Amino acid sequence: MQRLQSYVYGTWHTGTGEHRPLYDPTTEEVLAECSSEGVDFGKVVNHGREVGGPALRGVGFAARAGMLKALSAAIHEHREELIDLSVRNGGNRRGDAKFDIDGATGTLAAYASFGKRLGDEAFLPDGDGVQLGRTARFWGQHVRVPRRGVAVHINAFNFPAWGMGEKMACALLAGMPVIEKPGTPSALLAWRIAQIIVESGVLPEGAFQFIAGGAGDLLDHLGAQDCVAFTGSSKTGSMLKGHRALLDRNVRMNIEADSLNAAILGPDVGSGDEVMNEFLGNVVTDMTQKAGQKCTAVRRILVPSDRLDDVVSALVDRLSAIKVGDPGNDDSGMGPLASKSQLADVRAGIERLAKVGKTACGGAGSVDGLEKGYFVAPTLIVADDPHADAVHADEVFGPCATVLPYSGEAADAVAITNRGGGGLVASVYSNDWNWSQDVVLGIAPWHGRVWIGADKTAGQAMAPGVVLPHMVHGGPGRAGGGEELGALRGLEFYTQRVALQGYQGTVGRTFGPKSEG
Repeated sequence: MQRLQSYVYGTWHTGTGEHRPLYDPTTEEVLAECSSEGVDFGKVVNHGREVGGPALRGVGFAARAGMLKALSAAIHEHREELIDLSVRNGGNRRGDAKFDIDGATGTLAAYASFGKRLGDEAFLPDGDGVQLGRTARFWGQHVRVPRRGVAVHINAFNFPAWGMGEKMACALLAGMPVIEKPGTPSALLAWRIAQIIVESGVLPEGAFQFIAGGAGDLLDHLGAQDCVAFTGSSKTGSMLKGHRALLDRNVRMNIEADSLNAAILGPDVGSGDEVMNEFLGNVVTDMTQKAGQKCTAVRRILVPSDRLDDVVSALVDRLSAIKVGDPGNDDSGMGPLASKSQLADVRAGIERLAKVGKTACGGAGSVDGLEKGYFVAPTLIVADDPHADAVHADEVFGPCATVLPYSGEAADAVAITNRGGGGLVASVYSNDWNWSQDVVLGIAPWHGRVWIGADKTAGQAMAPGVVLPHMVHGGPGRAGGGEELGALRGLEFYTQRVALQGYQGTVGRTFGPKSEG
């Protein structure tokens, strides 16, 4: 039995008390267990602040970028081993496992590239300076400096590698030490990556700590210079946001939560158009990749009423052809959900949606031929009423989506989409730019990202479910109200913007943007 350890205050700690089991979601075999009981979380926070923080801030941005590049390479060296762990503990197909692991190393490498251009200063200029007085002698300049606390990262179970890697990349480049707490069901992969990070010796002591198990009273020890980045359910996010210590001390917090992402098919798109094939392919990929356990997966599919039957038939054909089974088998097109509790939640969600529509394929029942494991079939439901509350009230975090017929008018598409209450990403498919523009501008205030597809981008664009480090990730309302990544925008959460005012000859020359060449 593998017992996961926490890496805290410079040593590996084996938890005491009752340990929580981690399962193979395909066979339901117990793979490992973990507990963080016995960890002194106050000591963890102080170790990051007093040891890790000064060590990171003791070098500049370019040097920290070099650390990220080395971390990416160290993790990549173990790629095949990590893929195998992801298949066993996460129920991922090899392609899904690569998606997670390569996302982590790719984001670390991207931030290494962003950071190497920043030089070795201890601050970042934030825009141009401005004259404040009667003459230019009295000058103002905004700059960003690293916060003097720790970054607590509470990560979701669905992307144990990528979720940790993307948060680490921004925090470490900004100069903040991290405390990583993975989602427990898939923590075996995150723990192995933590071992690789520690063994690499790339980061200074205290810059990286790892919690295997519960977070205990960790949040009670945070203060005004610390920050928390959380990815997970809106229910848990709301609970964390209302934590007394975080409120009393104004601890900075970023939440990425539920998202009823929409795919909107334009009325001009015909069955032979390239963008139609792109639409069908992206919807099916988002529904089935990682068994639909992606925060960016499509949950609502808006289709013009006069195209409904054709589109539903095409989607059912593609979804029904996907074999559900052991993710280690090459012929399996989709693996299991990550845990027994996930299976129960998804089945309950499918049953709720089935009450307001017709099940075109799949359903909440067991999958034929699979007696063990947390399997559910790809499920497509056609809503009787596109405005039904159930469709817009709850995210079913699995391979399930609801087709919503609409009039074809841009205003109707906007009204239905925005009923989701805020999303991470919405995708729009049309060759009519005027129609697309109306939809994009109508839904933009409620989304962190809008993906626009047309014949000219077919085969050239990554699917809307892919989170790229160059663009922001997050969204308003239901999606948590947070924002991550976005190239150097990702550093803003971990730095303090300060307005400097003084003599231009010193303030402007020292802290202003440096001219090229």
